[in-house]
Amino acid sequence: MRAAVFALTAQGALTARRVQAVLPEADVFVSSRCRVSYPEARGFLRLAEAVRENFSRYDALIFLMATGIVVRTVAPLLRGKLVDPAVLVLDERARHVISLLSGHVGGANMLTRQLALALGSDAVITTATDVEGMLAPDAVAGCLGLSPTPHDAIVAVNRALLAGREFIYCVESHLRLAPFYRSALRELGLSVQMCAEDIAQVAARAEACGQVPILVTSVPVQDGRYLCLCPRRLIAGIGCRRGTKAGEIEQALCAALARIELPPEAPELIATTTVKKDEAGLREVAEKRRIPLRFYERGALQSMVDRYQLGESPFVRKTIGVGNVAEAAALAAAGASGGSMALGKTKFEKVTVALVWQKSQ
Repeated sequence: MRAAVFALTAQGALTARRVQAVLPEADVFVSSRCRVSYPEARGFLRLAEAVRENFSRYDALIFLMATGIVVRTVAPLLRGKLVDPAVLVLDERARHVISLLSGHVGGANMLTRQLALALGSDAVITTATDVEGMLAPDAVAGCLGLSPTPHDAIVAVNRALLAGREFIYCVESHLRLAPFYRSALRELGLSVQMCAEDIAQVAARAEACGQVPILVTSVPVQDGRYLCLCPRRLIAGIGCRRGTKAGEIEQALCAALARIELPPEAPELIATTTVKKDEAGLREVAEKRRIPLRFYERGALQSMVDRYQLGESPFVRKTIGVGNVAEAAALAAAGASGGSMALGKTKFEKVTVALVWQKSQ
């Protein structure tokens, strides 16, 4: 998850250092008036302009200031709970960490708990299902890389959850990650039924038995009657040294997936730079996995660096002309809909891996 931290005052800048210690990859933005407290941070003159410019570049925005300021700043930029980034608010001394927006799908509640635990703060989470200690289906979706649809069904099933209704997760057995979904859902203590037949018929029978069906399906049921959790495409961006063997690339990719508790077969595409077109190891990995391998020109990678303000390696820039391969290639492959960072660039001995979830259209 790519995070941006915003601070307005000298005390806020000091707290931003603490937040960045917990989230080392986060980018920190500090008002130019108090940048002396954090000279290595990025400066801004007007908060509204800085947030507007960066709102779509990050998966999470963390504000060290009054909640009212944050609400007025982000309100004009909001599009919906399924696409907006997570928004958190901390007071300047980090006594409280507030999950403000995108608590479930965007991961704000999870990030709030992480920061509160690390900073010794109070986690302020007001989502009804979380307050009651219940695991909402849209929160499950956020954990497993699934996209919940339609929006109205999310509200309806969460009401049913709060009312104490019995839920069952119906998983299409033909999905690539069906065994993973079954195992993960059961580990969460949820009831699961694998579906080899038409999933809408299975859902109707569950309803007739008084259960609330949640459908894990590749194609949403068109009438909007059920909440559908649809798999998002996971893209692996990979950079490697010249001549790296397929086994070393495969080992690094599997290690990267393990860090976010995803199975080895999760990626549906590998993305890299055109400089690696003749890299036999990469081609062998893609062929073995039977997934596409896409190459992106320097200009396409640079546009992703600029769009998402990605960090760059001087050595890589000197070598191929652009300073970021793994993250930039994965985000380029995500297309116009954009991507959210499941795992930022992670360096192994000869390989760098980044994992990106493609956002829903």
